[in-house]
Amino acid sequence: MVYAIVKAGGRQEKVSVGDIVVVDRVGGEVGDTIELTPILLVDGDKVTNGKDLADVRVSAEIVRPEKGPKITILKFKNKTGYRKRQGHRQKLTRLKVTDIA
Repeated sequence: MVYAIVKAGGRQEKVSVGDIVVVDRVGGEVGDTIELTPILLVDGDKVTNGKDLADVRVSAEIVRPEKGPKITILKFKNKTGYRKRQGHRQKLTRLKVTDIA
């Protein structure tokens, strides 16, 4: 089984060919192919890392953009009438890993 640890959207993800991964928003259109930065490659018993990864490529296809769950932020100060409500939804991208070479 071949899998790789890649850097995607500020985090590290374990991926293999055919996996669907949700990462922070990546620029590009649906169907575009992007390259992910490999950190570690495992091929059976062989582990590759460091400078040996210079020729390793991990390709992924953009499946669709998404939004994360709604997060509500509420600030409140006692006895002053100060209330502040704010919301946030993280912009995400769903990727499908197409090739590890």
